[in-house]
Amino acid sequence: MNFDQLKTFLWVAKLGGVRRAAQQMNLSQPAVSARISALEEELGIKLFDRQKSGVVLTKEGLLLRSHAERVESYLSQIRAELTPSEEVKGTLRIGVAETIAQSWLSEFLSALRKHYPKLVVELSVDITMNLRDQLLSRNMDLVFLMGPLSEGNVENITLPSFQLGWFCHPQTENKDLGSGAPIISFSRLSRPYQELMSELMRRYREVGQVFPSTSLSTSFEMIASGIGVGVLPIQLAQRFIEANRLISFDPGWVPDDLIFTASYLNDPRDHIVYQVAQLALQVAKDYDQKTKPQKK
Repeated sequence: MNFDQLKTFLWVAKLGGVRRAAQQMNLSQPAVSARISALEEELGIKLFDRQKSGVVLTKEGLLLRSHAERVESYLSQIRAELTPSEEVKGTLRIGVAETIAQSWLSEFLSALRKHYPKLVVELSVDITMNLRDQLLSRNMDLVFLMGPLSEGNVENITLPSFQLGWFCHPQTENKDLGSGAPIISFSRLSRPYQELMSELMRRYREVGQVFPSTSLSTSFEMIASGIGVGVLPIQLAQRFIEANRLISFDPGWVPDDLIFTASYLNDPRDHIVYQVAQLALQVAKDYDQKTKPQKK
């Protein structure tokens, strides 16, 4: 028995198939099958039952998975604690919500490059729902999204929140949300959109035109062009306000702050990913300290 066999066994168990594990590990399917067969022969047990949809763990396979995950976690901890950060190698796949991409992402990537110069980062910017699916399907190692995620195998680190505010073009006359003024909003699939629609219905009993957008930058441009009013992160609106393209206004209420988390799988915990998440938390706190409006 060796570490390569245990690692291969874990990937087959996690992904439910030899083909998917081979793709994940950049190996051929025969190579993966050979490692599993050698491990089964070494232990004298059957680890998987083959089915049409893939493979499932046997009772003995479930027991081995528990042990193998602990071994993998110990190895990750050893690498994280004993390998100097400047010598850490590999590929880290990070998914980011656009609010983060437009705020402290560049500072985070600079800090990440400084701490882990040999780490290759693959970056994807997407909506929270897609980022969640990518993490759970193991196509991402770490995601910054509107959280937390409730799945039991996910660990969430709460990041500083983003305060929301209402904005419009300086010459916008109709700012009465109850009169059907067009409203620019977040993606239809997002939590802020659902909360906004619920509150609009509760307060005004009917909702006028609402333009959901998956692009935060597009939403700002739509409001700055006078298409409608919108509720967006205050910290990201400052450059539009300074350019006299937006002004803030108070309709008497604002939705709750946007809550973000750094989320990653913990089955087992990858200690390098954990350290990177902690680095992101510190960068986010620094950004929040510099830019967040002070509440009076």
